[in-house]
Amino acid sequence: MRLTTLALLLLATTLSAQTEHGVFMQDIDTRADACANFYDYANGAWRAANPIPASMQRWSRRWAAGEQSKEQLRTLLDDESKRTDWPKGSIDQQISDFYSSCMDKARIDALGTKPIRPLLNEINAIRTSADLQKVFAELHDLQIYPSFGMVSTYDNHNPGFVIARVAATGLGLPDRDYYLKPEKRFADARKKYRAHVTKMFELTGSSHAAAKKASDAIFAMETRLATAQMDNVALRDPASTDHKYAVATLQKFTPHFDWTRFLQHYGVAVDELNVDQPEYMGAVEKELRSTPLSTWKAYLRWNVISKASGNLSAPIAEEQYSFYGKYLGGSKEMKPRWKLCVEADDALLGEALGQRYVERYFPPEAKARMQELVKNLLSAMGDTIRALDWMTPATKARALEKLSTFNPKVGYPDKWTDYSSVAISPSSHWENVVAGLKFGTADDLARVGKPADRGRWGMTPPTSNAYYNPALNEIVFPAGILTPPAFDVHAADAINYGAIGVVIGHEISHGFDDQGAKYDAQGRLKNWWTPEDLKQFHDRTACVSDQFDSYFIEPGIHHNGQLVLGESIGDLAGAKIAWLAFQKAQQTRPAAVIDGLTPAQQFFIAWGQFRGDEVRPETQRLMVQGDPHPIGKYRVIGPLSNLPEFAQAFGCKADSAMVRAKRCVVW
Repeated sequence: MRLTTLALLLLATTLSAQTEHGVFMQDIDTRADACANFYDYANGAWRAANPIPASMQRWSRRWAAGEQSKEQLRTLLDDESKRTDWPKGSIDQQISDFYSSCMDKARIDALGTKPIRPLLNEINAIRTSADLQKVFAELHDLQIYPSFGMVSTYDNHNPGFVIARVAATGLGLPDRDYYLKPEKRFADARKKYRAHVTKMFELTGSSHAAAKKASDAIFAMETRLATAQMDNVALRDPASTDHKYAVATLQKFTPHFDWTRFLQHYGVAVDELNVDQPEYMGAVEKELRSTPLSTWKAYLRWNVISKASGNLSAPIAEEQYSFYGKYLGGSKEMKPRWKLCVEADDALLGEALGQRYVERYFPPEAKARMQELVKNLLSAMGDTIRALDWMTPATKARALEKLSTFNPKVGYPDKWTDYSSVAISPSSHWENVVAGLKFGTADDLARVGKPADRGRWGMTPPTSNAYYNPALNEIVFPAGILTPPAFDVHAADAINYGAIGVVIGHEISHGFDDQGAKYDAQGRLKNWWTPEDLKQFHDRTACVSDQFDSYFIEPGIHHNGQLVLGESIGDLAGAKIAWLAFQKAQQTRPAAVIDGLTPAQQFFIAWGQFRGDEVRPETQRLMVQGDPHPIGKYRVIGPLSNLPEFAQAFGCKADSAMVRAKRCVVW
């Protein structure tokens, strides 16, 4: 029997609908009450059956998918490495030789700390302030930033132009509070850190007495630097780090550092740059003026040892892991060698590796479906803004103008970074790392003083993540996140809208969160709100901040609502506009009941199954201290407990734990 074109189309549509799958039913803990703790209900069974692997700090289907992407990269690199005759400078030669050199553990172990000896010797030979600053520049080439770092950034007031940015760095502990706060967890970390620094110096040849002396001096210096740094909440306000200085003014402010010579080292010819934290640079000036060269030399040696440790022999790599990965992060063992090498390849040659990744693993239909979702979410955000009852027409017009300028990027760049000048050898891992780091630094600083390249990406294609850039008003979704459970071309609409749809909405709403709302449609740090609307906005975001302040990870330690405010606004708004977009999609493509679950239930469960991470206690403590993202559990229950659509979907009563008495509504 011959079928007409229309009949074939109808058959294809029917077969597609039949094969589209719903949520992961086996992940649902049916013993849990969705209205009491949706985190447990949505994927509690999966977490019970899949404990966190020893080398990981958190785990969920989402994190497992990210690790599966690394398995794919491993397969790709193993295949590429079977050939040794790739043309010199080609993508295949570079990514395969880098991987091969990294996997040569026997050679790396045999070399010990020999690869960094020339750097350490140069530091030891410092005799003058000029010598010190020369080494400073050489370390910056390797993305080692003792006390401060200089990178490119978009001009807050002319975002189509790239300027240089001087940022506060220089701490070995996660942030300033670890040096200054009296609580036991911080005091314990300080003690462990000092012992760790001592041990690392011993592993590079110092006697215990010399190592201990160096550790004491370094810790004292880092404590002074920490005292001058802003805390994590203050740093969330973009105005707090917006300080454009003429180079001549900065030179007068920090006379003991030769900025002209430093900028010339990189070929950066500018008259002004942005200084994130001027008061901190005053503290750096004080250190340059009064701290003995012996302390500076110890501090620089420590920065080199710490940065290089993962690329050196097992004893030093394992000691570094024992403090940062095991003690602070809570994992039980180091990642396998192949995974560390895949991650290093991606970090240094990411768009070269990314080209081969998308060729093999990212089908065109996935990009097309994702672009459709993004379009629908942007439309839903427009509907949301127009329907707001608390915003005046004048501010709505500016919000809609900003929305109209959003630039979505999906999968991979249209133009790839050219790494052909990077010399990669199969026999010298450290030299390959140095070559990759130097290329990255030169590539970044070469942008300074030039128009913004709007085709540039801030994440590599295999990355399982997404981001919003306020200066360019862009939302970016690498291929690495566009896999189940976030996204699946074979999943029902309810699943894709409930998982990646909320992520899309989350990134869109970053343009209108407590930070993004300070940037206008052109990406300028400029107020576009009426005073009345801005007050309304702050009142509404305060509700979200208060909500997350109440989420404890253990007695005495809770989220900082102001720290996680932007991400929490993003989750709340993302869930709302994804839901609205899903409702619009159903008008032309009605969703079906699957496995006894309504489309609404599927939508919310998809979010719970994507976002419901199990997180080690140590990692939770790190996160509530410095991570602007809440713990996975609260990213599930926090936004959904504010949505009446969720309560309706699961029949939750007004006094249920998943129904907040005071609902937070921002967008």
